[in-house]
Amino acid sequence: MSASGGNKAIIAALAANLGIAATKFIAWLVSGSASMLAEGVHSLADSGNQLLLLLGGKRARHAADADHPFGYGRARYLYAFVVSIILFTVGGVFSVYEGVDKLQNPHELDTVWLPIVVLLIAIALEGNSLRTAVKEARPLKGDRTWFQFIRKAKAPELPVVLLEDTAALTGLVLALGGVGLSAITGDAVFDALGTIAIGLLLVAVAVLLGVETASLLIGEGAGPDDVARIRTAILSGDEAKGIIHLRTLHLGPDQLLVGAKIAMSASKRLSQVAADVNAIEARIREAAPLATVIFIEPDVYVNPRAQQPATDAIVIRAAD
Repeated sequence: MSASGGNKAIIAALAANLGIAATKFIAWLVSGSASMLAEGVHSLADSGNQLLLLLGGKRARHAADADHPFGYGRARYLYAFVVSIILFTVGGVFSVYEGVDKLQNPHELDTVWLPIVVLLIAIALEGNSLRTAVKEARPLKGDRTWFQFIRKAKAPELPVVLLEDTAALTGLVLALGGVGLSAITGDAVFDALGTIAIGLLLVAVAVLLGVETASLLIGEGAGPDDVARIRTAILSGDEAKGIIHLRTLHLGPDQLLVGAKIAMSASKRLSQVAADVNAIEARIREAAPLATVIFIEPDVYVNPRAQQPATDAIVIRAAD
């Protein structure tokens, strides 16, 4: 995912959430609706989350240094993980707490029409924000389902915005239902129940987001397609007899570390081995542009029909 593409969706969501948060808080102050307060806090938390995503993107662009020789690409994963924590605590837990408190201490809604109008406007604005995120993500999604895209995407920004906007839109509908039922029945319990439902929704989204970004923080390898392209690039020339083992690791959404131990003929001179390694690296970079850090370790090729290789790894022999 390009930084500009992700930033466009983030900025669109930030602008929508700041405006929505202000109107929700005004509606809460006038009406006393717990759903409005929960939604206001939710939008405020989302605004902070989008600022964190922008900060993470900026931090990730810092050049590598002695303390971080592979760069700062994983900063984007770290800030996305922090977003999940904020969404869980500030958004989800607060909303559940506010809803429970409203159940225990019911308060009749005042000026009911105001939160309803605000919610309808917010639904329109949030829908536009979600539409922008979907438009930016669709070219990257390919044939995958949206759930697969969110789970497998290496760039965290668009999945985060998609989840936040979807949760926000669903939360607005829940809030509208709670406020509307309270207005119709005159019973504030529906407003409280809507608030609790919003909180549980945010907790569920935060947990899903946290699990996925934690996996990226721990370290994920390249996808099957990239691995296949790298294997083909290594074996497409006559330099290597086979691959003893291959390891990949995402240093960031746009950076991939590739480490390979390859089998080469024992009769080659050192200068020829060096030239062969350079040729293999060049093909890997062409086949997988994300491979910014490549380590190739040559080893002596042993014909597996003659004896077992001096390693427990499997040698994949190139075509003769």
